[in-house]
Amino acid sequence: MDRIAVAVSGGKGDFRLDMAFDTPANGVSVLFGPSGCGKTTILRCIAGLERMPGNVMVAGQVWQDDSKGVFLPPHHRAAGYVFQEASLFAHLNVRENLEFGRKRRMAQPAQGPSVDEMAGLLGIAHLCNRKPKHLSGGERQRVAIGRALLSAPRLLLMDEPFTGLDRQIKKETISLFLDLRKRLGIPALYVSHDMAEVAALADVMIVMADGSKVTQGLPSEIFEKVELQSATGRFEAGTLVVATVSDKDSQYDLTRLDLSGQALFLPGVDAAVGEKVRLRIRARDVSLALGRPTGISIRNILSGQITEVVAEADTAFAETVVDIGGSRIRARITRMAVDELGLVPGKEVYALVKSVSFDRRV
Repeated sequence: MDRIAVAVSGGKGDFRLDMAFDTPANGVSVLFGPSGCGKTTILRCIAGLERMPGNVMVAGQVWQDDSKGVFLPPHHRAAGYVFQEASLFAHLNVRENLEFGRKRRMAQPAQGPSVDEMAGLLGIAHLCNRKPKHLSGGERQRVAIGRALLSAPRLLLMDEPFTGLDRQIKKETISLFLDLRKRLGIPALYVSHDMAEVAALADVMIVMADGSKVTQGLPSEIFEKVELQSATGRFEAGTLVVATVSDKDSQYDLTRLDLSGQALFLPGVDAAVGEKVRLRIRARDVSLALGRPTGISIRNILSGQITEVVAEADTAFAETVVDIGGSRIRARITRMAVDELGLVPGKEVYALVKSVSFDRRV
């Protein structure tokens, strides 16, 4: 399998970067960590926009190998870069910005979608004659993504391009990007400090802190690691689970999902009956009860069994893990509640899920 292998180290003022990772050259790998931890610097080193000692290999092609004196300049690296700001050419209209991407492709011009096809796939065909100043933030980022993809890159580098978009526009743009990236088969390395983005985007999650890698793995595994909450954010901690769309309720505009044989009801799920979807359930959105409650507005009540109880140091809270027919969800409740309910591994409970986020089709 083709890989993206990066190892760079160096200093910038008081900041020291010492970063190495190896990830599949397919799907979306997310570099996650707090602001200032070195995520953007890594992208710039991969793109050749900054140079630090090390090695960069993308899908079998060596872009940098200091031991052999190899350092390809940015224009010889087949990388598409989408910045936090769209960085479109202000004097060019949408079509001309897209054409610029296609002209700089290193692959044969006949390969891949045309400018018109890309505009249609991105839902911006009606904007082709507009200048960037007449576009919304979401529209500008769609053009930037299209321009990068039209260059037929070996790797798409994305530096928090959806920051600043309102929630609904961000959700729509992420969904569109994932569908388009999968269709074209181009791997992406995406920078983020937003757990919701990671849940929606990541096939592989690479956690950074203070200029180096903390850990790497599947998002579903990393979300559950209590010891990483200083990096991932205790308030946002939770789990990712996979459920199957079982029905659409047109009367209430809800989608019924099957999670290990139990029902979940969610609004706004863009998936067909039979499709598998990935859901994010935050620990702070789950309460526990010893019996099934009645006369309550919460619709998502799941029966399960406690498998872990971990008290948080120096806080009033504890993390509990509940097995729901093979799927694990976490609940962050007070230590008082743990004691008063007698919550120990093996205890049968009901998990009351107050909020579930639909993140992506699997």
